[in-house]
Amino acid sequence: MAVSHDDKTILRDLGKQIAEIAALPVHKEKADLWRRLNGLEKVRPLVLISETPWPEMDVDGELALGCADSWCRQVERGLRRTLYQWRHMPADMVVEPRLWCPLVIHDTGFGLEGEADVASVECAGAITSRHFRPQITKPEDIKKIKMPEVTHDAEASERRYQQMCEIFDDVIPVKQRGISGCWFAPWDELVTWWGVQEALTDLALRPEMVHAAVARLVDAHLHRLRQWEDLNLLALNNGNVGAGSGGPGYTDELPQPDFDPKHVRPIDLWGSATPQIFSEVSPEMHWEFALKHEMRWLERFGLTYYGCCEPLHLKMGILRKIPNLRKVSMSPMADKAKGAEEIGADYVFSLKPNPAVLAWDRWNPDEARRTLREDLDKARGCVVEVIMKDISTVRHEPQRLWEWCEIAMQEAENFA
Repeated sequence: MAVSHDDKTILRDLGKQIAEIAALPVHKEKADLWRRLNGLEKVRPLVLISETPWPEMDVDGELALGCADSWCRQVERGLRRTLYQWRHMPADMVVEPRLWCPLVIHDTGFGLEGEADVASVECAGAITSRHFRPQITKPEDIKKIKMPEVTHDAEASERRYQQMCEIFDDVIPVKQRGISGCWFAPWDELVTWWGVQEALTDLALRPEMVHAAVARLVDAHLHRLRQWEDLNLLALNNGNVGAGSGGPGYTDELPQPDFDPKHVRPIDLWGSATPQIFSEVSPEMHWEFALKHEMRWLERFGLTYYGCCEPLHLKMGILRKIPNLRKVSMSPMADKAKGAEEIGADYVFSLKPNPAVLAWDRWNPDEARRTLREDLDKARGCVVEVIMKDISTVRHEPQRLWEWCEIAMQEAENFA
C-alpha cells in the first residue's frame, strides 16, 4: 500500500528526532556499561524500565497517533514510545542510530489457545486477571499440543523493508531483522491450557502425565527453533535487545568465534527460560518438572538468563547446573539477601523492584527510595542491574514513574 504524504511526514519527523537523540555520545557510553556489566564487571547498577502501562502514560498528546494507515500507526507507536521514554524516564536506555524492519514470519502455533474468564478492566490495553478453563484433563489431551510450522513471506518482508527505506530515506538507516528474542516459558503456556491449580496439584497426583506434557511442549518449541535456524530467520541479540526479562544483551562474548554472518545459530545468541508459576514449588520439584526439561532448550544457546517473577533465592543449587548461565532474576518476592549470598559475583543479580510502589493510592517517593535502597544494600558484592517491570498501573499519574526513574538513578550512583 502506498503511504500518504501526511503519514510519511509524521514518520519522517519522528525518525529525525530519533536520529538526533541516537547521535548523542551517551548512548555509546551506556552500551559499553551494559557490555561490562554483562561481562560480570562491577560497574554501578544499571537501571531500565520496561513493560510500561502505556494506556495511562500520555501527557499533552505525546503518545497520540497521527497516522491514518494501520501499519504506519504501528511504526509511529514504537517511535513515539521511544521518544517519550527518552524524555521522561530514560534511566540507562540506549537509543540506536537505526530503525529495525522485522521480517514477515507466520507460525501455526501449538494448536491450543488459552480459554479464560477475564476480569473487567477500566481501559483498553490494561493488564487483566484471568481464570483459565482446563483443556488438558487426561493423558490423551496432551496430543492437542501440536508442532508449529513456520513460514517466511520473503516478498512481504522485502516490500515492508523497501517501504520503510523510502519513508526514512536520508533521515535514519533502516535494517532488516529476523527473530532476535527467544523468550521461552513453557510453563506459562501450559497452565493456560491445564489450569493453574490443576497443573500444580498434578505435580504430585499425576507426575507422569505432567512430564509427558512438558516434554511434548519443549519438543514443540525446539521444532520451531530448528525451523527458525533452517530458514535463516534468527538475528543476533548481543546488542540493544533484552536478554530474558533483564536488560539489553550487549556482550563481546557473542556470537561464537566461528560465527558466519550469513547464518545465525542459537549458539550465537542469548537464550532464556522461566517457569513463573513455580513460585512455591520446592527446588527438587522445580528441577524435576521444569529445569530438567528446560535444559534441552537452554543448552542450545551461547549465554542464558533465567527467571522472571518467580523467587529464585533458594534455587541457585539447581540453577548452577546451567552451564551457560549468566544472569538470574531476583523478583519482588525473592529474599534479596539470601539471593545475593547465593549468587555472589558469579552471575548478574537482576534485581526486580516491586512495582506496587507505583500503584498505591498516594504516591510516596520516600518509601519508594527506601525500599530500593534496602534492596540494593542487600545486593552488595554482586553485579547488579535494576529492572522495573510488570507495571500494571501508575494510577494515571505517569509522573510517578518519571520520579521513580530519577530516584533509581540517584540510588544506583550512591550504591557505586
